[in-house]
Amino acid sequence: MKEPMTTDQILMGLKHYRRIARQDMLRATETPHPDAFLKHAESRRAVYVALGEYAEKHASDEVIEHALERYRALPFVTGTAEHEHPDIKGQENALENFFLLVGLDPKARREARSRRPRLDAARGSATAG
Repeated sequence: MKEPMTTDQILMGLKHYRRIARQDMLRATETPHPDAFLKHAESRRAVYVALGEYAEKHASDEVIEHALERYRALPFVTGTAEHEHPDIKGQENALENFFLLVGLDPKARREARSRRPRLDAARGSATAG
């Protein structure tokens, strides 16, 4: 089994991912859907920042569980057009990158993914409140 990452290692990895997202934000104008690409990169970067802030105050296993909770809460938008829902897709992409970073068991990610709400169900609960 793989050795768990330390919080410092997680923070270093998140910093690297933030830099990539920042580069993507800068090159958004060069893409077919610049607004969507920019929003996707901004969403990824925001997730990396939030996870980094959480990691500064919590143990690595708590950071991973926190990321899994965030992932389970995301509406499922797979199958929509590439430029639709860039904020959700960016968050999803960032969390999946994080899971790769920490070496999360793919089975744990699949289980979390299976618990995600459909987009219309998530919208309904958001507007019902």
